[in-house]
Amino acid sequence: MRGKLIAVVLLLGSVGAFGAEAPVSDTTLADQTDVAVTAYNNGLALVRDVRKLVLPEGELHLRFMNVAEQIRPETVSLRSLMAPGSMAIFEQNYEYDLMSPEKLMEKYVGKHVKLVNFSKEIGFEEVEAELLSTNQGPIYRVDDQIYLGHPGNVVLPEIPENLIAKPSLIWLLGNEQADQKLEVTYLTNGVSWKADFVVTLARDDTSLDLAGWVTMDNRSGATYTNAQLKLVAGDVHVVRDVRRSDRAWREETDLNALGYVGEMPREEAFAEYHLYTMPRRTTIKQNQSKQLALLDATAVACTKKYEYRGQVHFYSQPMPPMLEEHVSVFLEFENEEENSLGMPLPAGVMRIYQADSEGMMQFAGEDRIEHTPKDETVTLRMGKAFDVIGERLQKDYERISDRVHECAYKITLRNHKDNDIMVDVVEPMPHDWKILDTSHEFEKKDAHTALFHVPVAKDGEATITYRVRVKY
Repeated sequence: MRGKLIAVVLLLGSVGAFGAEAPVSDTTLADQTDVAVTAYNNGLALVRDVRKLVLPEGELHLRFMNVAEQIRPETVSLRSLMAPGSMAIFEQNYEYDLMSPEKLMEKYVGKHVKLVNFSKEIGFEEVEAELLSTNQGPIYRVDDQIYLGHPGNVVLPEIPENLIAKPSLIWLLGNEQADQKLEVTYLTNGVSWKADFVVTLARDDTSLDLAGWVTMDNRSGATYTNAQLKLVAGDVHVVRDVRRSDRAWREETDLNALGYVGEMPREEAFAEYHLYTMPRRTTIKQNQSKQLALLDATAVACTKKYEYRGQVHFYSQPMPPMLEEHVSVFLEFENEEENSLGMPLPAGVMRIYQADSEGMMQFAGEDRIEHTPKDETVTLRMGKAFDVIGERLQKDYERISDRVHECAYKITLRNHKDNDIMVDVVEPMPHDWKILDTSHEFEKKDAHTALFHVPVAKDGEATITYRVRVKY
């Protein structure tokens, strides 16, 4: 079919599908006076939609249009802000079977439609036809002939009652006042947010600048224009509906440049979570990603740490030599007000950048943090140190009994950097353990961890030895 344009001839009365017993009133975004969105970490959002309109008094049907396609109808609340108690709700329906060319055609299978021909290939200009099928293309019966497709327009007499143009909430109401200001709140799926952080590490590794950004993603099926936006950080428990399924959507991206961020959000404790209120209203379009500034901190004191870590199973069996292992690198800082921070940090990815010798910023690693309260330590794994090598040799192993083992280790650390460093040798120990002999002092970090702080000079090496007895 060369032209699959579907024209619809439709006259809507004031009653439609609702019956003749009550008038029908429609409200659209043109009546909206305010909208607010509170987004949660789990893809859920609370929408507050306020509209001002004039309604007939008495019993009526109100069609509340332009709601989210992924709305959870069981969460809807309606109330009058202008005259509380002036409105009674008798019934609520959510209509979401949206019209499309395909659905309109499906609804008219077995019914008569009008074919309007705009070419000379068929010997008529306009004719009535029966739509037999839409499976893999339309099939029509005209008189006693069957047409596969049609080079023209299909004209339908009306829109079927169970198809609508936009998702709508429909109430049967009892109204006592004509002038109304209605507030509708509901939960919807498809609105998510996440935090991303840009860490700019100083050349001397002793301080950093931290910029936080919120990335909004709206797949709910609605646009929220000039909305007040709040974000809830925390693990809010919800009951999952196993009948719901994910959808694939086309994404439109709108990412702000990571430059000057201006006024920061207001943060406050809320229930057992944290609430971030964006300082400016914003429009969140359907199928759009948007970035908003979350925080901006400078001169945050930090420490770079090097760690060489063992494993619990090293003490229960003979182990082969472990040679030329690169030492792990971590970046650590305190989330304290005295350290230019002190704001609860939502979970997200922190990406670390550092300037090279020419002043150009280079990517130096990334790590994910969990929700981090104020006055807690943030530790980021940067990766492996290219110039710091660790080697582990099991010098002795003895199985004293089925449950008791004794072994000796020699650990060598080599530093090829041009500065002195401190390497933490972390040895996880199984069950009961006792270090019988050691070349270095150690810290019992917890019941199952021995920690050695080992200084290693630039272009030098350090060696520690210890013997331990473990009991399983």
